[in-house]
Amino acid sequence: MSDVIERPALSGARVVKDAGFDGFVRTGNTVELKAFTGVTGDAGGYAVPREIDAEIGRTLKGLSPIRGIANVVQVGTAGYRKLVAVGGTPSGWAGETAARPETGTPTMAEIAPPMGELYANPSASQAMLDDAAFDVEAWLADEIAREFARAEGQAFVGGNGVNRPKGFLAGPMATTGDAARAFGTIQVLPTGVAGDFGAKPDEQLLDLVHALRAPYRQGATFVMSSGVLARVRKLKTADGAFLWQPSLSQGQPATLLGYPVVEAEDMPDIAANALAIAFGNFREGYLVTERSETQVLRDPYTNKPFVTFYATRRVGGGVSNSEAIKLMRFAAA
Repeated sequence: MSDVIERPALSGARVVKDAGFDGFVRTGNTVELKAFTGVTGDAGGYAVPREIDAEIGRTLKGLSPIRGIANVVQVGTAGYRKLVAVGGTPSGWAGETAARPETGTPTMAEIAPPMGELYANPSASQAMLDDAAFDVEAWLADEIAREFARAEGQAFVGGNGVNRPKGFLAGPMATTGDAARAFGTIQVLPTGVAGDFGAKPDEQLLDLVHALRAPYRQGATFVMSSGVLARVRKLKTADGAFLWQPSLSQGQPATLLGYPVVEAEDMPDIAANALAIAFGNFREGYLVTERSETQVLRDPYTNKPFVTFYATRRVGGGVSNSEAIKLMRFAAA
């Protein structure tokens, strides 16, 4: 039997997991190109594999709190529209043999969430990419997710709607109730004191809860920053009981007046005229639209010796039902 000398395979003969995308990220070489940009055609866009795209989505849900409670819709174009029946279909009463006159036509409103292109532009040295011990896919997914989550968190709360989503704090507001307020206008409840709660903060929070009509309270959530939450957790009722109730079982959230609280660091802190607390059914009240594909463009030339990965995703958002969200303003009126 002849002796066989086992030698390590040459680098070109190595079997690489997900070789197409891995080879593209590490060297720029690829077998299959897809998802080119719609503007420049064959300029070199490359579709992120499904595994990485799913990981970005999971991380975004954890880091972008509004995304986790809002209604997220996958769209194919930037022209998404949604129709909402305002006030329901008119009806009437009649006797058994009485005539049935024609009823009115339901009023429809069109919702068009503003969209923009969210992008991240992380870089890595070519030496780092050449290191086989470096998990380039996990790094890329984490970098993109963090950048997207930071920008989304700001836009869903206070975005102005210009080339980005419009936040629920940026739209029209009024102190009038649902019956008298125009569609698309969110109700605001003032505390009566500039920059602080009034004499009975527990009653003010109860007023905020019950300003939301009963159908929307099923699935409603408080939204506030961690600083405001620290203040609220110290509040007590007249008999000394805390308004905040810790969770009694694993996996169940702690509650405020029986409703879960989401910490969104982009919400304002308590200050004069600040809209520091939101309460509502965001699944009904706020709509997030997004293109499902994340595109990555590899650029090894602009910033040598670094390789830049330009990632983009189209994301939109806006208030879809203004009756489903209420805001507390820390103001005298």
